[in-house]
This record gives sequence, C-alpha cells and structure tokens, in this order.
Amino acid sequence: QLQASGGGLVQAGGSLRLSCAASGRTFSNYFMGWFRQAPGKEREFVAAISRSGASTLYADSVKGRFTISRDNAKNTVYLQMNSLKPEDSSVYYCAASFRMFTMQSREYDDWGQGTLVTVSS
Repeated sequence: QLQASGGGLVQAGGSLRLSCAASGRTFSNYFMGWFRQAPGKEREFVAAISRSGASTLYADSVKGRFTISRDNAKNTVYLQMNSLKPEDSSVYYCAASFRMFTMQSREYDDWGQGTLVTVSS
C-alpha cells in the first residue's frame, strides 16, 4: 500500500515536498516513481528513483526544479518541488515497480491514491 501526502495550494515560485509512505512490502526492493495527471490530460511521468537511491530520472519539464529521494529505513519516497509553476498543478501519484527503473507508467505495479497540488499564479 502506498500513501501519498504533502499536496496543497502554493503560489508560483513556491515549494512543496510530497511524501509517499509504503507498507506491506520490502520497500528497498522496489523502484519508485512519481507521476501526475491534470484534469483532461493523460498521466505523465515526473521522476523515478532506483532501489538504492543512487540513480534518478526526471521529466524534462521538472529537471532542475524537482528532486526525488528516498529513505529506505522509513519506507518513504519524497518529491521536493521548487520554483513551482501553475502548469505543475496536478494530482501527483507515487508508484512502485518491482521490475524496472523506468519512466513508463505501465511498468509500475502499485499506485498510491494521489495528492493534489495547486499552484496559483
């Protein structure tokens, strides 16, 4: 089970940190990712992190502004979002993949419930 939290309303240029707590699994065995979906749009990849945390992937749209990290001792993955823009407004989902370190949503097995981020201009 994945439980995302940390969403909210923030002004453009501000920051938020999302958290995703995992339970019922050996967390360190899973690659973790963040995706987002805005109303009327398809779900899109945001960031992914390897099992150890040594490797990360980012969508071009967030590179340099967002940072994904994980704490395997706490079974938690984070998404630090800085310099937020109105176009970052979405429901953000965390996801776990046992097989692959990837940007492809179809490779993720488990999904959290989502947390809403709204960035005002």
